[in-house]
Amino acid sequence: MKPTERSFVRRIDLTSLQLFVAVGELGSIGRAAEREFIAASAISKRLADLEESLGTTLLYRHTRGVDLTPAGENLLHHARSVLFSLEKMQGELSEYAEGVRGHVRVHASISAIVQFLPEDLGAFSRRHPQVKIDLEEHLSSEVVRAVQEGATDVGICNASALAQSGGTLQAQPYREDRLALIVPGGHPLAERGAVDFMETLDFDHVGLHANSSLYLAMHQAAGEAGRSIRLRIRVTSLDAVCRMIDNGLGIGVMPERAFKLMHGVGDLRGVPLTNDWAARRITLVARDFNSLPITARTLVEYLTQAPSPAALTA
Repeated sequence: MKPTERSFVRRIDLTSLQLFVAVGELGSIGRAAEREFIAASAISKRLADLEESLGTTLLYRHTRGVDLTPAGENLLHHARSVLFSLEKMQGELSEYAEGVRGHVRVHASISAIVQFLPEDLGAFSRRHPQVKIDLEEHLSSEVVRAVQEGATDVGICNASALAQSGGTLQAQPYREDRLALIVPGGHPLAERGAVDFMETLDFDHVGLHANSSLYLAMHQAAGEAGRSIRLRIRVTSLDAVCRMIDNGLGIGVMPERAFKLMHGVGDLRGVPLTNDWAARRITLVARDFNSLPITARTLVEYLTQAPSPAALTA
């Protein structure tokens, strides 16, 4: 900070700023005195001292009250901003003393919700019982859009969906998952140790929404090989995928951990996919992590440091 800037900061009295805002909003020193529970003469003295410190006239005084000069209008704008920031700072610091409280809006993909968030959010809530989490399930592309538009504080989505943000969003790593082919127990591919996705294209598929990150990855892989996916039916949830497969309507692809969490659905087998794109990254997304409310920053910090879930056995 330059010496002149430091001198200016020292000349500004916060109480005088608060009184100036009251006068500017009410247009009267008398009414401001009543609202702030202070003598009108004391306000007049403080405002005169403020004008002398700033070297400019802030008020036009007349018999009906006061009007702001152009300099006064400018100061009113900045004074309101300063006082608002101080109130916000006080509120956030008090949260540290009293325990973090408030609420966080989170939009997350189905993969994150099924595989990781129940345990992670449950543990976070036990540690911070005064924080309410509003969680909504959306496609990864919709999660990115919601963060861009400010409809949610934090997004959790497949990293591939960030390409549509044009580099306007910030991301932090959260989890990794791997895709597997889900087939009935008697299927020709059921006993394979691993399988290339191209080998699945000779069979009917049960798939998710056309705009889901999973379907888009599958569609791109098939297109690059000059093939197409024989999509027989499309559903909106991973458990529905399993039920359709169990009833002979095709085979499908889903995160391996999600399948193992639902392994009680019928006589199904999960066969790992060997393709590079089958290894996926799930990320936390925000417009600016540093400017998030303290409750949201606390949640982000917890999710980025939470231990990875233990491996499951089918």
